[in-house]
Parts: sequence; C-alpha cells; structure tokens
Amino acid sequence: MSHPEPPPTAPREPGAAAGLRRLLDLLAGGTAATEDFPAVAAEARRAGAAPAVLAELDEATWLALRVHRTLRQHRRRETELTALFDTATDLAASRDLDAVLRAIVRRARSLLGTDTAYLTLPDEAAGDTYMRVTDGSVSPLFQNLRLSLGDGLGGLVAQTARPYATPDYRTDERFRHTGRIDAGVLEEGLVAILGVPLLLGREVIGVLFAADRSPRAFSPDEVALLCSLAAHAAIALDTAKALADTRTALTELNAANTVIRAHASAVQRAEQAHDRLTDLVLRGADLAEVAAELGALLESEIAVHDADGHPLAGRQGAPQRLAEAVERSRAEGRSVRHGGGWVCAVLAGQEPLGSLVLRGRPELDDADRRIFERGSVVTALLLLLRRSVAEAENRVRGELLTDLLTAPGRDPAGLLARGRRLGVDLARRHLVLVAETAPDGRARLAGAAAQYLFGRGRGAGSRGVSAEHAEAVVLLLPEDGSATPGQAAAAAAERLARLAGQPVTVGAGRVAAGPAELAAAHAEAVRCVRALRALGRTGDGASAGSLGFLGVLLGDGHDVHGFVERTLGPLLDYDRRRGTELVRTVRAYFACGGSLTRAKDELHVHVNTVVQRLDRVEVLLGRDWNHPDRSLELQLALRLQLLAEG
Repeated sequence: MSHPEPPPTAPREPGAAAGLRRLLDLLAGGTAATEDFPAVAAEARRAGAAPAVLAELDEATWLALRVHRTLRQHRRRETELTALFDTATDLAASRDLDAVLRAIVRRARSLLGTDTAYLTLPDEAAGDTYMRVTDGSVSPLFQNLRLSLGDGLGGLVAQTARPYATPDYRTDERFRHTGRIDAGVLEEGLVAILGVPLLLGREVIGVLFAADRSPRAFSPDEVALLCSLAAHAAIALDTAKALADTRTALTELNAANTVIRAHASAVQRAEQAHDRLTDLVLRGADLAEVAAELGALLESEIAVHDADGHPLAGRQGAPQRLAEAVERSRAEGRSVRHGGGWVCAVLAGQEPLGSLVLRGRPELDDADRRIFERGSVVTALLLLLRRSVAEAENRVRGELLTDLLTAPGRDPAGLLARGRRLGVDLARRHLVLVAETAPDGRARLAGAAAQYLFGRGRGAGSRGVSAEHAEAVVLLLPEDGSATPGQAAAAAAERLARLAGQPVTVGAGRVAAGPAELAAAHAEAVRCVRALRALGRTGDGASAGSLGFLGVLLGDGHDVHGFVERTLGPLLDYDRRRGTELVRTVRAYFACGGSLTRAKDELHVHVNTVVQRLDRVEVLLGRDWNHPDRSLELQLALRLQLLAEG
C-alpha cells in the first residue's frame, strides 16, 4: 500500500505535544485500528490548532501508521511462526498421524481465516485421491468426495507440483471441471480456493487446501504460510510411513527370529532323536525297541511292517490300503498322511524293506515329521543289518541242508546235532519247498529265497533255511499250521516271483521230521515241480495233494483215501445224509459212455430221474464236472473207491 510523502519537517510547536502523546498511546496499546490514527490530527484541526502544529501531527500520523503496520505484520508473523512451531512440536511429540494432520488443517483454517480447510491424499489401490481430513466442512458429499487424478484444482496442483489459487472456483477455466467435483464444491458453498502441494523431494504426496464461501484473493504471504503447513504435513506423512515401515520390519524380524529359533530347536531335537535311535541300533536293539523309542519321542503309537504289510513290531494289524500309502511315500520321498495317522516307506535305495505306521497323531509339524522320517532311515539300517546277519546264518545252515539232502542216512544223529548248534531243529516238523526258475535267474532266486525267509519271523530258527541244490533252491520251513502244503507253495511262488522279478515254480513235499523223512519230502517236492512244468503251469505252486490224481501217483504215501474224499466227498456226503444214489448214478453214466438212455436202463429208473440226479451232481461238484480233465479224476476216484470197498 502506497502512502503520500511526509511533509517537510518543521519546528515542533508546544501545542503538538498532546497529539503526539495520543499517537504514542495508540501504538503502545496495540489494539488501535488504522482509522484511529488520522482521528488525532482531525481533532486538532477542529480545535483550531496552528498550521505548524497540524503539519507536525500529519507527519507524526504518517510515521505512526508505518509503525502500526510493521507491528501488525510482526504480530502476524509471530502468530504464524508460533503455529508452525506448535505444528513441529506436534510432529515431534505425537505418533498419531491423524491427530497431527487434523491439527495442521485446523491451524491452516485459523491462520488464513478461511471458512474451511482440507487435505487430500492419493489412494494407490483405487487410483484416485480422497479426503483425508476436513475442518469447517458441513457437506457429507464434499467430505466423502473422491477425485480422479488430474481433475479439479487439486489435480492441477498435483500435476504441476505448484500452488494454485482461484478467487472463484466455478468460473475458473485453468483446470478440468467434473460434475462430481463441482457438485461437491457447490453443496459445500465454496468459492475461493487455495491449494498447495505436499512435497517429498519432487514427489507430490497430497494437497492442502484453504477455501472461503465468498470471493477472495489470497496474498503471497498466505500462500507461503499454507506451503509451510503443507511441508509439515508432508513430514508427518513421511515420518508415519517410516514408522510403519520400521514396525513392519521389526515385526518381520521378530517373526524371522521366531522361525529361526523354532528351526534351531527342531534341528537340535531331530539330532537328539537321531542320536538316541542310532545308539539303540549300535547297542543291538531290535525293531520293537526302536518302535517304542520313536513312539515315545513323537508321543504316538509306532508299528513296523515288512514289505508285504505283515507286522514286525508294535501294534498288530496293518491299516487299510497300506500298500497304496507306502507307494505314495516312496514316490514322494517323504512320509504321507494316511487315515488318522502317517505312513513312511522304509527303503534301502529303491528297494522296499517295509514301512512305519504312526497312529494317534493326525497332525505332525515339520520337526516331528522329520523325526518320523529319520526313524524310517534307522529302521532301514536295522533291517539291513538283520538281513545281513540272517543271510550269513542262512549260508551256514544251507550247508547243513545240502548235506541233509545229499546223504540223509550217513549220520542222522550228527545232522541233528549240527542243526541244534545252528538253531535248526531237524526233529521238528518242517515243510520242504523246491523252487525253480529260468537258468539266468537262479542267482536272483537264491537271494529272493533269503529275503523271503527273513520276513517270516523274528525268533532264531523260526524263519527256516534255504540253499541252492541240484539247479534249484530248497526251502525248509517250520510248520506253523497256518496253511496246507499246497497253499504254502502257491504263496511262496507268488512272493518269490516278486522278489526275483521273474516267474518261479514251487513244489511242496509233505510235512516231515527227521533227516530221512525230510529227504523223502524233498524228492516228492521235486516231482511236483516237474509235474507243474509238464502241465504247463510254470510260475505256479502246488503240492502232491493239490495236483489231484497226479498227486496220488507222485506222492510217496499214495494217499488213495484222501484223493477219493477230495474228489467225491460232496457226493458221498449227500448220499449218506439223504440216502440218494448220486455216486452210483455218476458211475453208471460214465460206464455207459455218457448216454442217458443206456444209463437209465442200467439204473432201472426213468430218464428224467437220471437228468435230475446229474443236475444235482453239477450243483455239488461244479459245472465243469463232465469236462475231460475233471471227468478223468472222477472216474479214477470211482474206480479207487470200488477197489477200497472190495
């Protein structure tokens, strides 16, 4: 604001003193308005003061107005600096970002004397900006306004990173108007708006606004003041982000430390478990002790099964579909969940030795799962050690078996004594099996026989003995009554074929005890193998008893009665219970060459009676009773029955 040049200085008149004191009083009070100063000279003029006095009062009034304006600017600057200092204090003392931003917006409104003040921030997720803080706003629409980037006065400020002011927002064409923003500004009743950027370096992170509901031109001092407050707001936001990043980093660090401590504890626990299990093996513990120790470590029940799923230690009975779970564990190279527990394959390389089954804990953390898997490694080691010992023992016992088969009558007492020293009781009843395969697979068959015996039991001598003899492998198995010789031979053929990787034919001799009888049983088993080959049943297993009439011819005992009972038993039982003549009818039918007419004459009955009786025979013996192979057995049994009765 320009002022007229002061009049030339003149000597002061005594009458001017009262006016000068009045001007000094106005300045000292600090509350006088600008119009109060010229009133002093006007009052002197009305009082008829001399021209010189009036001139001096005019000069003093001009100087007083300059001092008054300067003091007012200083007070305003002091107020602004106080507000900025308070804002800085808030930043230093407060960790509540919202509280600091509300204080900044409130001070902006107060210092600039505007109707409202507000602050907008970008929403990176939504891709627009939103109202973070408002002060003096009365419109819900305005308070919840969201602005697309580049729209409105705020968009212009954000794009250029420079402050902008408009005395009348509605008529200003320097920025892009949108219906949504204009509607919010109109509902709030805003006219004059000043916006300044929140800067971090060259990046605009928000916009601070001051607005009036009437036209207004914002002065450079007001723009500078709002920019200072915006700088404090930017610092507050940056500090809050830094604190948030620090808290996040500390949280992640604490989580990482927790994971590291848990991992270290798990590794230490796994090492201790491995040491305890390995120590058991080195001390000669058996599978039951290892399973019990592993169960104690994992607070669960542990069972050990062989490659066929038979229990070796721990809880008896394999879970359903165990083979599928073991195969999944083998394929994945880890333990797998199965039912309400866990299963881990026990392997030696790719060779399956068995499995571990855990019950009682549906969930295992990584540490306990690794302990369970280490248990499978220790179990594999123990099984391999046991198998190596068993194979060494079997080789020594195999020499005994070879001597037994070569010269059973040379020194029976000596053979029995050698057997007792080696843990083989030859006086006990044994089943003799003879296994054959293709010439290129005999070495594999010998190893398969050792594995087969290893999985049969845990007590000394209870697994039996195997040895290579006369281009075949002979197995001597203690009788346990669980299967007939024919069933045992069939099971052995299937298992040995899996272990050897090629078909194996197995013949069984009768159950025998003592060197001489065992040698005779071996000879019978050899004849069974030859019969199976002759019948084209390579890869099968059978005994003399299960070969039908061939068994009668091959067996040393010639069990005629047993053959007759096995072949005609259902018909004999039916005739005895009901007083019928099914056996006589079948005999007449075969004797008449299968002619129903001749058979009815032979039996002196109606042909329908013959048909009904033969239908009953089919029900009792099966539909193949009249096929060539079966009819041959039936006719031989009928003749042997007549011989026995005669």
